[in-house]
Amino acid sequence: QVQLVESGGGLVQAGGSLRLSCTAAGRTFSNYHMGWFRQAPGKEREFVAVISGNGGRTYYADSVKGRFTISRDNAKNTVYLQMNSLKPEDTAVYYCAARSGVVLTSRWDDYDYWGQGTQVTVSS
Repeated sequence: QVQLVESGGGLVQAGGSLRLSCTAAGRTFSNYHMGWFRQAPGKEREFVAVISGNGGRTYYADSVKGRFTISRDNAKNTVYLQMNSLKPEDTAVYYCAARSGVVLTSRWDDYDYWGQGTQVTVSS
């Protein structure tokens, strides 16, 4: 079992920045690829970014590429999502998720463990 806890959400004006954190407990953190997903009201869960276990590979959704950066600190069992140039359409509940394996994937149903989510609201 891996327990994930997100933090760092909040209310920000368009153009602003936030940094989300997700801290893991349980098994060896570096064994897991870590992803960020988001879900807005009335919409399906959407892939945002993923990072490999050693941090050497990352992959982003086109909608956030160039604005968001995913990173991780395996010594702290934490993955981060730095969000810059935020837009109202980035408003959603953001979830971190963990999966083992080799392939980086954007499919939410490939992930084994999920956090409870943190709300991000971007005002125009």
